[in-house]
Amino acid sequence: MTSPLFKFGLISDIQWADIPDGKSFHGTPRYYREALFSARRAVAAFKAEKVDLAIHLGDIIDFHNSHHGLSEMALEAAIECFDTLERPTIHCIGNHCLYNHTRDVLNSRLGIDAHKEKISLAGEHSYFTFTPPVIPSPGYKFIVLDGYDVSFLGWPPGNPLHEKAVEILNTHNPNEEKNSNNGLEGLEKRFVKFGGGCSDAQLDWLRLELQKCRETQHKAFICCHLCLHPKTCAPTCLLWNFDQVQGILSEYSDVVVATLAGHAHRDGYYYDPATGIHNRVCAGVLEAEPGSDCFGIVEVYCDRIEVKGRDSFGSGVWEVNSGNGNCEDTLRKKKELPF
Repeated sequence: MTSPLFKFGLISDIQWADIPDGKSFHGTPRYYREALFSARRAVAAFKAEKVDLAIHLGDIIDFHNSHHGLSEMALEAAIECFDTLERPTIHCIGNHCLYNHTRDVLNSRLGIDAHKEKISLAGEHSYFTFTPPVIPSPGYKFIVLDGYDVSFLGWPPGNPLHEKAVEILNTHNPNEEKNSNNGLEGLEKRFVKFGGGCSDAQLDWLRLELQKCRETQHKAFICCHLCLHPKTCAPTCLLWNFDQVQGILSEYSDVVVATLAGHAHRDGYYYDPATGIHNRVCAGVLEAEPGSDCFGIVEVYCDRIEVKGRDSFGSGVWEVNSGNGNCEDTLRKKKELPF
């Protein structure tokens, strides 16, 4: 049986807090304390499966921590969970992350600054790329978007990105309470205060990174906390300017194999026949029943991607056009790298 080029662990929305169980605004049970135990089981499974890396798609801790003085303790415990993997972990920035900590703290503690340093990307932003250890070509690259680059969250009043968010919400959301989408219709429901968007600078950077991938014959996964395709989730969960991102991805459909997102807390999937891109939204750990699991092991092959989900985390097999005749040769030459 052919071995994968590489594999990674996939998990989202742990939102751990050392508080009693509660419910979402829609009445869905949330198991705050259990979430950390579920995350530990996931990381143990990642380690047993010998994944090359792990990805957490954002909201590693819950906003309730900030109300109880638990933000630092919660973040430390959640990070320690992933440290046991002894492999690289990609973290996306989520709204609950920013309810608890400043952007500079998150960039440092979640290893985002370290990823940025490796690709000479400076600045306070939280977008970056990561290339897994697959030798030689064809390579894969993870392009991690910051869905809160334009946002009320993470930037102080007066910052241009904060003020841009104010302008966007005042234009699209007439409610006094901007976390409410009452009265908004269809896709306009995405314009809420707990959402966000990508800045023009980030969109330019995304296009540049995809062009580099094309020139070097790399394939790309696009990761973001907020959802990137309207057929994968409720409108409220969408990136404000998902349409601009989709426009760029369609220009590079020969490069992009899949988008991965969280935030919605339930699985969503859409294969776009126009672009050949697979769009996946991942169920959240926070709402998995106690004792059950919510994570996936993703195996990347020359011609397909296999998502092997546990319990409430859905599985799937996605066809991929490698576009590179060296794929099987890559597999033969692959070697495990130390970290």
